[in-house]
Amino acid sequence: MFTIQLKNDKLFSCDSTTTIFEAAKAAGIFLEHSCLTARCRSCVVKITEGTTKDKLDDMVLTPAEKETQTLSCNAIPTSDLLLDVEDLGNITLYEKKIVPAKIQSIEKLTPDVIKVMLRLPPTANFAYNSGQYVNLIRGDIKRSYSVANAFKEKESLEFFIKKYEHGAMSRYWFEEAKENDLLRMEGPLGSFFLRETDKSNIVFLATGTGIAPVKAILEQVQAHSLDYTHKNFWLFFGARTENDVFWEPTMISLKNLQYIKALSREMNSFNGHKGYVQEAVIQSTIDLSNAQVYACGSNDMIESAKKVCMEHGLPEKEFFSDAFICTN
Repeated sequence: MFTIQLKNDKLFSCDSTTTIFEAAKAAGIFLEHSCLTARCRSCVVKITEGTTKDKLDDMVLTPAEKETQTLSCNAIPTSDLLLDVEDLGNITLYEKKIVPAKIQSIEKLTPDVIKVMLRLPPTANFAYNSGQYVNLIRGDIKRSYSVANAFKEKESLEFFIKKYEHGAMSRYWFEEAKENDLLRMEGPLGSFFLRETDKSNIVFLATGTGIAPVKAILEQVQAHSLDYTHKNFWLFFGARTENDVFWEPTMISLKNLQYIKALSREMNSFNGHKGYVQEAVIQSTIDLSNAQVYACGSNDMIESAKKVCMEHGLPEKEFFSDAFICTN
């Protein structure tokens, strides 16, 4: 049995067959995470002292990064460890459960994005932090989707679902799904949600259906707007063309919210930012040294956004992300 110590001096034990993340969770300590399958970087931790081995082949970290870092969801200790990371603090994380869910409605937003509303049984007692995701299960197929609306008791759950070529679940959603179909839902999952901070600027970056958890968080902020009057909110939404923008914050009535649309392949008639969403952030007037940044979308966008934001003054610990991983 090994002892693992975090930067904020919290301790927990881990045996030689259990990952760092699972041992921490068993001790009531929650670390940053998302996919929990060693396919994204959300759970990366820096090792100050000690050694680990990988449970699965790690295709995420480079050889140089592996000298000092590991993925907590994939790392098994081979000695006592001192990690340069803190836990999620006093945030309430709701216990994962599996509940039935019926399709309430399906709405086509673009040729390859639909909005799905699911209703749960009155007895489900399903709670989540705005920004988290769930697994939707049909038969033996399981896929992850972020909830696109803020948590309210007994409210239907909203999802933005993208079509992937040759995707088994995409085939269901875009060719077979109908109202009242019964699915199973597993969750809540992930650690992408708003954190307490003394920073003045809260910046959101999203591409594609990565806007879903950001929309949920903004709805949460709107519902508690008096708690955020001293904060400035920025939303950067990236897409290829105007036709790919399937949601805009027209129903978010925050006076201190600025919305910037970034289109990477739009024609000259577009008056907004032409280019990638992370470039739009850098070209803005935001003081990133006094900011938190939340990014959701492709892994490439997230890695690029983190790099350029840190180069322009963002503290590394103030960058939070949720990478969308395609699974076929």
